[in-house]
Amino acid sequence: MARRKKIYEGKAKTLYEGPEPGTIVQYFKDDATAFNAEKRAVIEGKGVLNNLLSEYFMTGLNNIGVPTHFLKRLNMREQLVRSCEIIPLEVVVRNYAAGSMSKRLGVEEGMQLPRPIIEYYYKDDALGDPLVTEEHIAAFGWASQQDMDDILSLALRVNDFLSGVMFGVGIKLVDFKIEIGRVYEGDFQRLVVADEISPDSCRLWDIETGQKLDKDVFRRDLGSLTDAYTEVARRLGVMPKTSTPIGKPTLIN
Repeated sequence: MARRKKIYEGKAKTLYEGPEPGTIVQYFKDDATAFNAEKRAVIEGKGVLNNLLSEYFMTGLNNIGVPTHFLKRLNMREQLVRSCEIIPLEVVVRNYAAGSMSKRLGVEEGMQLPRPIIEYYYKDDALGDPLVTEEHIAAFGWASQQDMDDILSLALRVNDFLSGVMFGVGIKLVDFKIEIGRVYEGDFQRLVVADEISPDSCRLWDIETGQKLDKDVFRRDLGSLTDAYTEVARRLGVMPKTSTPIGKPTLIN
């Protein structure tokens, strides 16, 4: 079997050249990082859960006409996606105050915002992914005004979809992060939701108890991250309700 060509390795995923031109294989790792990778660990089963959950969300978005780069899941850790040019921005949609917003503005964590607030962060690990404005984006040519209009529309549509899906299983969508890619079709381009959508990139709180079911469990040492992610997967029907958290495979003699 031919060895696949690695294109890029990030904190949570590794990208390989796909089987056909214009495709990429996205491999989900078990690595967990926080605070710009100052805190890190390997958590068994995390990559499998994120692969399954991202497939669920991306498929749902595709089905309602929100374009994504997702094509299909290949196995428990890999999915096939369209190759796209990633716009160097993290697009964060906030429905409730939490995390860096609460620290920056002195706002109580958990306060519902009067409307969804969209923030943009420049993707640069060395700089700590700084918050930027639309003026910065225009001045440095990271995206055109038409791109920004399309990104805003995509972000709000993703928010509507995710909020509804999560509310239906008793989970509050506090905030989430997406990345946007450019796909070229001849002389035309269109924007698609790229990267992943998983508990790694969302803040998810149980509506009744406030229990955190996202990466804050790892950031704040609140318990088992795989238990939290497994609970989200069970509620969404991605995993059977009686299943146990995913770990290493067991060899049977």
